[in-house]
This record gives sequence, C-alpha cells and structure tokens, in this order.
Amino acid sequence: MKIVLIAGYLGSGKTTLIIALSKKLAGGGAKIAILVNDVGVVPVDGAVMQEYGLTVKDIGGGCICCQVAGNLMKTLDTLAANVRPDIVIIEPTGIAVPDAIRQTVALAARKNEVEMGHTIVLFDTSRAAKLLTYDTLKRLVSLQIRDATIIGLSKIDLVTAEEIEAASLAVREINPAAEVIGISTITGEGLLSLAGRIPDGAVAA
Repeated sequence: MKIVLIAGYLGSGKTTLIIALSKKLAGGGAKIAILVNDVGVVPVDGAVMQEYGLTVKDIGGGCICCQVAGNLMKTLDTLAANVRPDIVIIEPTGIAVPDAIRQTVALAARKNEVEMGHTIVLFDTSRAAKLLTYDTLKRLVSLQIRDATIIGLSKIDLVTAEEIEAASLAVREINPAAEVIGISTITGEGLLSLAGRIPDGAVAA
C-alpha cells in the first residue's frame, strides 16, 4: 500500500488534481483510496466512484498533521485490512506541513505493509508573488515546498511562460532536490507525467 501526499497552500488546486490523477491511475488498473479531512469537499460523485473503483474516506476535522493523526492511523489500518488499495492519496489541509504526516505514516508502517511514496506539493503559479512575499505565508509555503519530492507548478494555463520560469526558479531555490513539473488540470498538461511517477516512486518515510 503506497502512500502519496498531495499538499499545498489553500486554493492551489489539490482536490482537482487528486480527482484527475485518481482517474488516470485507476484507469491503468490501480486500486485507489483517497483520504481527506472533510469528505464533503471532494466532489467525487457516486458514478465516478463506481466507474473508477475509488474509495473516499473522511479522517475527521482539524489539521491532519496534528489533531487527527490518531484518526489517520486508524484509517490506514482499516484500509490495509479491508480495502487493500494499491495507492492511498492523502490530501491534508492547506496549512499542513507534510513531514508531520510522513511521521504518522512511518508509525503505521510498523504493523502494516505501508510504503511512503512521493510527497507532491502544489505551488500556485497564478499567485506566486503573493505566496512568496508576505512573511507569515512565505514561511508556511516554504516549509511545504522543502518537504516535497515533487513540486507541481499548478494552474500554468493561467500564466505566461516567463511567469512559469520565474516560479520554477523560486521553488528550486527553496528545494533544489525536488523534481518540478508544470501542471494544468484544465489542459491536462503534466498530468500523465505526474501519474507515471506515482506507482514507482518510493522514498523513506
């Protein structure tokens, strides 16, 4: 059971990306489970869930990396015992720091066959200046980016090539080790490339 985190600040496009990726991965034969803080905000209707075999679970209110860590542990235990998905995609709140979630996953791995996959952090290219200008916001966004193994430059359909390049340089300065992929859920750019990295990607939890 591979765990993939898709994090990023509020409004970066996490939910839309998760649905698009889940469809591609499930279409390729993978069994997918999606964990969110509030299942009501994920617009996956019954027909889509049935067609693609998706399992969507709510792991409780509050921030996944602190208040609901216990719920996350229990949910991973339940999935491992009953659903046995190939890939579990976790969407934390927009203010979550991915490393704290990885620590919870590491605990779950002690008694289940759990493997930590990629940590994908979305960076909204249409708000790049704002995200990296205001001090408090910049600190949070930078922490998220530093935890990424893949940085997704989201909403690239809304900006120019020059703005994409500037955003890429900015995030690489924060985390030079991560792979950077431009993504648009509107045009589909980058989705196939990103989906191809998820099944084989494994990193230390």
